[in-house]
Amino acid sequence: MVKQNVFGNAFGVDAGMMQIAVFPNRSKRRAIEIVDRIFDFYDNKDVRLVMQAADARFFRKERYGLPCVERVHIDMALSIGGDGTLLGVCRRFTDQTVPVCGINIGTLGFLADIETEELEVHLAKILSGEYNIEHRLLLDACVKNEFGEKHLGKAINDVVIAKGGAARMLHFGLYINQTHLMDYKADGLIVSSPTGSTAYSLSAGGPILNPTIRGVLLTPICAHTFQIRPLVVGENDLIRLKIGNVHQDVIVTLDGQESFYVQPGDEIIVRKANTTAQIVKFEDKDYYKVLRTKLLSF
Repeated sequence: MVKQNVFGNAFGVDAGMMQIAVFPNRSKRRAIEIVDRIFDFYDNKDVRLVMQAADARFFRKERYGLPCVERVHIDMALSIGGDGTLLGVCRRFTDQTVPVCGINIGTLGFLADIETEELEVHLAKILSGEYNIEHRLLLDACVKNEFGEKHLGKAINDVVIAKGGAARMLHFGLYINQTHLMDYKADGLIVSSPTGSTAYSLSAGGPILNPTIRGVLLTPICAHTFQIRPLVVGENDLIRLKIGNVHQDVIVTLDGQESFYVQPGDEIIVRKANTTAQIVKFEDKDYYKVLRTKLLSF
């Protein structure tokens, strides 16, 4: 499963050598230890490790630093942190076919498949190609108004439309394809992929979806009627939300990491992206066992 490095010796990498980008979360206490263990393990192996230049300086790996990792060929990216770190790394490569493997040093780490006590075992599996790549649904978000349509970005977990600080409810209409399905009075709405069903949507009362389910989850935030319930629609359905004439800030947030202000009367459009997020999984990790351990035992 290892791909040939098409850049060859242009970046000091022998043809056929696996090139892995390392993305540590600097704020995590154990990040330095894990980075050192990764570099120690792959030393003298047929692997070239690279980092963003700023990270390389921080972790004293200057010789491995590159000004822009996304501009070179990468066979795999290692995320060191929690799920938020992994989402951020996946978002860097949404337009490229780079699988991302998560090493969990966060609190929950539902998406990250490697725990620190098993790090070297799974680093060896990466080298030997003993892993699977799951292609996860990506959401694509745009805002449309009298000035045209503006692309906001892609999300792996969710696109959240919510009020920005004021106590008043939002009023918005929900359209699926060309059908006006219902009007909401709520604090907001979470448009979630199956991957994101265990994130914000779950906290708002949404169901857990296996990531292999081909659907998109709509979960209202504090809806002011008992008739409005979470809804699962098809992955190819076009989701449109028309913001009512509210006198307050409305914010669209992608994966809890990028936020955009929108105006009353704007239309938020969410659809399936034309690319997928590629997340590395190992055969010794069963989805339902992870679900039981990470979530249902809390």
